[in-house]
Amino acid sequence: MAGHILAIDQGTTSSRAIVFDGDLQIAGIGQREFQQHFPDSGWVEHDAEEIWDSVVATARQAIDAAGIAPNTIAGIGITNQRETVVLWERATGKPLGRAIVWQDRRTAPMCEDLRARGLEATFTAKTGLLLDPYFSGTKLAWMLNQDPNLRPRAAAGELCFGTIDSWLIWKLTDGAVHATDATNASRTLLYNIAENHWDTELLGILDIPAALLPEVRDSADDFGTAAPALFGAAIPILGVAGDQQAATIGNACFAPGMMKSTYGTGCFALLNTGTDLVPSSNRLLTTIAYRLNGQTTYALEGSIFIAGAAVQWLRDGLGVIEKASESGGLAAKADNKQNVYLVPAFTGLGAPHWDADARGAVFGLTRNTGPREFARAALESVGFQTLDLLDAMRGDWTGAAGDTVLRVDGGMVASDWTMQFLADILAAPVDRPVILETTALGAAWLAGSRAGVWPGMEEFGRRWALERRFEPSMADTARQGKITGWRDAVRRTLTG
Repeated sequence: MAGHILAIDQGTTSSRAIVFDGDLQIAGIGQREFQQHFPDSGWVEHDAEEIWDSVVATARQAIDAAGIAPNTIAGIGITNQRETVVLWERATGKPLGRAIVWQDRRTAPMCEDLRARGLEATFTAKTGLLLDPYFSGTKLAWMLNQDPNLRPRAAAGELCFGTIDSWLIWKLTDGAVHATDATNASRTLLYNIAENHWDTELLGILDIPAALLPEVRDSADDFGTAAPALFGAAIPILGVAGDQQAATIGNACFAPGMMKSTYGTGCFALLNTGTDLVPSSNRLLTTIAYRLNGQTTYALEGSIFIAGAAVQWLRDGLGVIEKASESGGLAAKADNKQNVYLVPAFTGLGAPHWDADARGAVFGLTRNTGPREFARAALESVGFQTLDLLDAMRGDWTGAAGDTVLRVDGGMVASDWTMQFLADILAAPVDRPVILETTALGAAWLAGSRAGVWPGMEEFGRRWALERRFEPSMADTARQGKITGWRDAVRRTLTG
């Protein structure tokens, strides 16, 4: 099939760009890290202009690496860190301060106040989300609270709010388009996912003027055209999805009951529930998986804040490994007689616990505990947390009660040891795809299918290729013993 697609994958610590060819294969890659800012305890910020510069640079790098003419690119797909917030001036395009990152916890008191006022049920019923600093709405409210002039300016249409996708669309189109897609909108605490519109009541509660919000479009849609001066040709922007939804698409989880889990800094598991908007009674999130041709597909999502970050802690905090890739080999040499559990609540616990005040803890230490046992505990914590999510999903939706096969992606899935433990503790197969860049692939498919140069949903699903399936092999008694120890460790860590 003719036509290249440029996928922009704007992540938490780096920006990546990948050119895919007409056969859905990678033709060129560019990547650049950018600075993380930690101005106060629990605060995490990014420089939105630095993010923009990194996106332009990596896109050019990917196009050069692919050795193609820019005018052969049929479309751009964007995927992004979802809940990170940018506020900028409409007239100048200048950001009003740094972006507040999804990991940031500064609005925990605001969330607690809203919860104390009995408002969490209202937000959850309309957005599928919980009142947690993770989401965009309270971050935006905090920004507007910093200057009494900002709300009047916002109401007058002088300011723009957006998650990173909106910021990039604005910059790519030279300010011509202020838009987002339904998946990113669904992560803001401001969007009614059942009725598909910004919710007036929720905007009122947070005192957010509607005039600064972007237009919400389908995930495969017309988002304007990138200015020719950027990449050497005018390229249409035809696909947008938040990173976890893009990974769901890239893993071809199009049928209800299919599940994917992405293991990066954190871990995010999504279960496709089709057109069923499934409220969670187990403190999972109900979210939009994608919206195509005006039809919304929903998902249950569980968010783990610390996955690959636990391996980074082994490397940077404890110094027990030099490279992340060493963790699996070290864990394989651990003493099986020791039952060491790491509850990696470094920034609180996510689903299904949602304890923002919990902090990390290690249980089961002996005089013989060393680097090997710490490595195993860190990797096992990812499997245990995934099990917690799967159990909650099964409790919420009967469609998840059958035999589950988990499709995985992200940096951690390169570790055979970790994937085997994941299969063992879930008592379910784990499928690792040939193309691990599934987030970028999902964004590329949205753009490529919209451009008419890539196959439709069914054919794309048939082309999904398995690299290896990990089958569970742990004895049930050993599995249950490990699960009991994990749940006791979590119970001791929770603050509630």
